[in-house]
Amino acid sequence: MATGATLHRPVLLAELLAALDVRSDGTYVDANLGGGGHAEAVLEANAPHGRLLGIDADGGAITRSRARLERFGSRLSTFHGNSRDLAQALADANFTNIDGVYFDLGLSSDQLADRARGFGIRAGGELDLRFDTRSGETAATLLEQASIAELEQIFRTYGEEPNAGKIARAIGAAREQAPVATAEELARLIEQVVPQRQGRPPRIHPATRVFQALRIVINDEMTALRIALTVAISALRVGGRIVVLTYHSLEDRIVKQAFAAAARDCICPPQLPVCACNHRAELRLVNKHPITASEQEIADNPRSRSAKLRAAVRLEHAA
Repeated sequence: MATGATLHRPVLLAELLAALDVRSDGTYVDANLGGGGHAEAVLEANAPHGRLLGIDADGGAITRSRARLERFGSRLSTFHGNSRDLAQALADANFTNIDGVYFDLGLSSDQLADRARGFGIRAGGELDLRFDTRSGETAATLLEQASIAELEQIFRTYGEEPNAGKIARAIGAAREQAPVATAEELARLIEQVVPQRQGRPPRIHPATRVFQALRIVINDEMTALRIALTVAISALRVGGRIVVLTYHSLEDRIVKQAFAAAARDCICPPQLPVCACNHRAELRLVNKHPITASEQEIADNPRSRSAKLRAAVRLEHAA
């Protein structure tokens, strides 16, 4: 793939722009820059002097997006790092009282096609699964070193995989002969273990949940998301907006709970007769129920099928 090329198509683009309510000359943060599709639309909408900070742990995504967004010049700043480092990214770019921050938590098509890291089950490649290859252990290393019980817990907890135990035991047996080192090897092993339903082929590959679980653990995604959401909410100006696109139930649950807690005045346990927390709502929910892709978008871009968009506005009396 050429340096500036990207295969990625932004999901729920019009819906994200509407929820973000982009202001001319406003300052915005793209916490998962990816292919730069959302960032391009925001930079067009906040012209002529608006700024955008793009954050991504994937150095390749930074390179591709900077090439795609070159025409915006100094209006674009980038930070190569995890979204958990949002506070540092904001400080480096001198972004304060920002007008909006948004997260697209899905994998980009570029990552799914990258055989160097094995994100794409069908694309294959080395079983790495790290967003940032500068640090941390690979998925292949985890599969080699974790106990069968640990693997089962990972698959069950982070992949919600009903065949977690069976798959973990199969990996344990396979690695006695040779390490499970590539995406093809892992996918083929799971295909042999997971029972296939008769009739219509499954909508997703039987290894999808296991790959999700490994990726979440390797990149500590759930912890990073909780940290980033807290920082993002506190960085918003009064009336500023936070928008999050999720793609599976675990991350959507975290966003839903974080927004709900921030939108309540009192967060004391219900058994307390009098409020003792003195908490005041920081957010107002823009949409009570998540926004999902239209039938037409799903037909045009099947990866939008599982996307859910949640949005909220920073309240004036937030501390």
